[in-house]
Amino acid sequence: ATAPPNSKSSPRIPLSDQAYALLLGKIIRLDLAPGTILSEKELMTELAIGRTPIRESLQRLANEGLVTHLKNRGMFVTDISATSVRNIYEFRALIEGHAARLAAIRARPEDLLLLEQLHHQLSDSTSENRIDDYVGCDQRFHNTLARASGNTYLQSAVTEIFNLHLRLWFFISRRSNNWQSSADAHEVMTAAVVDAIRNQLPDEAEEAITSYISRRHQEIIQLL
Repeated sequence: ATAPPNSKSSPRIPLSDQAYALLLGKIIRLDLAPGTILSEKELMTELAIGRTPIRESLQRLANEGLVTHLKNRGMFVTDISATSVRNIYEFRALIEGHAARLAAIRARPEDLLLLEQLHHQLSDSTSENRIDDYVGCDQRFHNTLARASGNTYLQSAVTEIFNLHLRLWFFISRRSNNWQSSADAHEVMTAAVVDAIRNQLPDEAEEAITSYISRRHQEIIQLL
């Protein structure tokens, strides 16, 4: 008899990771609104996942600042307040501004090429109204920029704060009822950052991203 072809099945995604991804998507896109009570029992029913994976995913989200655990009250989706917004945007300006500065000094040709490609993909996603593709490209752009800085601690920090920033982006887009407008402003920034890195202008790279972050901060404060 002929032996069956040697094929490897895809690795099974742990249930806690599945629960995390599902809850993360709901929180970021505001399907689970800020302040929503997170009942383990209800989430088990809704997601068809057991208690332990749900609990592990909630703890992971709490560590990232997207879920808040209040003693004797349970877990809630973290609120969006003026203070939390200020903290997020101040931290983003520090780490991403410095990442852009270092990238203008240290970026390799392959880093620049990828940033250019991602910038164009962001533009295409906006013009074609493909928000899921846009979000994926946005994350890859910021991660690539951080990697181009050559600093592993900056890479970790940018990755860790991205989901907090993304939830605020969805908040602005939903309140303004026009995500393409927010995306257009973002693409002006990415174009300026890429141009500054191409020309090895660290001051301009840093200014492009910090001024963009400052404008988004002021915009969301007006919406709160």
